[in-house]
Amino acid sequence: MRVLVAPDCYGDSLTAVQAAAAIAAGWAAARPDDTLVLAPQSDGGPGFIDVLAERLGGLQTATVRGPLDRDVTAHWVRHEDTAYIECAQACGLALLGGPPTVRTALGATSYGVGQLVAAALAAGAQRVVVGLGGSSCTDGGRGLVEALGGLPSARRKLAEIDLIVASDVEHPLLGLMGAAAVFGPQKGADPATVELLEQRLTAWAHELESVAGRDVAAEPGAGAAGGLGAALLALGGRRESGATVIAAHTGLADDLAAADLVVTGEGRFDDQSLHGKVISALAAGAQAHNAPVLVLAGQVTLEASTLAGAGVAAAHSLTDHAGSVELAISDAANQLTGLATAVAAELGNNGRTRYR
Repeated sequence: MRVLVAPDCYGDSLTAVQAAAAIAAGWAAARPDDTLVLAPQSDGGPGFIDVLAERLGGLQTATVRGPLDRDVTAHWVRHEDTAYIECAQACGLALLGGPPTVRTALGATSYGVGQLVAAALAAGAQRVVVGLGGSSCTDGGRGLVEALGGLPSARRKLAEIDLIVASDVEHPLLGLMGAAAVFGPQKGADPATVELLEQRLTAWAHELESVAGRDVAAEPGAGAAGGLGAALLALGGRRESGATVIAAHTGLADDLAAADLVVTGEGRFDDQSLHGKVISALAAGAQAHNAPVLVLAGQVTLEASTLAGAGVAAAHSLTDHAGSVELAISDAANQLTGLATAVAAELGNNGRTRYR
């Protein structure tokens, strides 16, 4: 049986590349005769560059300003005339050096992301794909714009560039469903700080509208990555699903067509997973080839009836397998390997027909 192993990342516990390796090791232990094809996935957030570099090569290194002004080493991918950038490489939560606080929520900047875009342009990129997710900042992309010389300058520099905003987040920039209100608390903002961030973003939104000629703040995805989406849209970018970008540029369609079974996963398999995320994209593609989809997730909150409607044959919880959330996180790779072994062993000799 040919098994496509195509997980997303598992929060901060495992990258998609690490998760794919863990699942493959466990699966092979129980079913050594299966052919395993590893195709780690991403929706544009942390791990976006790892996944692309694994399939495309072309990994580049740059020193840029981190979220709190200290320089960091960031990676991006150059493939032919396209540059792939992951915002979390320059302003990710993991770069704060500790838990997010009110101070970091107010001070974190996207300046380094702008420096990565500038590096891509200097290298001759004609197409720039920016993966959004996992950011520590809520500056609306102001830092990015400043790194490119301000709004008029940034618009000129990107005028002839095919700029892609790779994100599966549909939130607008402002309001109750906006960047500050929804994601600010995850980045250390208390209620008063959320209000201040909203005021900053509102003022910034007027500046973006003046150069874009439209209210980009209200567009889907404008609130992604602390509002980086809004700045990129104002600079001429167009939004595409991050999962779709990865699928298109890593040959996922061919992998799905050849697969007898698809094994995927992520940190938390819930309602959001079914709306444009990696698992939903995989399930849709697998259905076209009549290949069952298994999900091995950190936690599973969906009912079996919902799974069937989403094209998922079965979902298994890493937390249930490990016996606790703590162990599932602290020993994620080993626990995921063990879960994969157990799930593969359940198939016995039935293989693909087990889920018919």
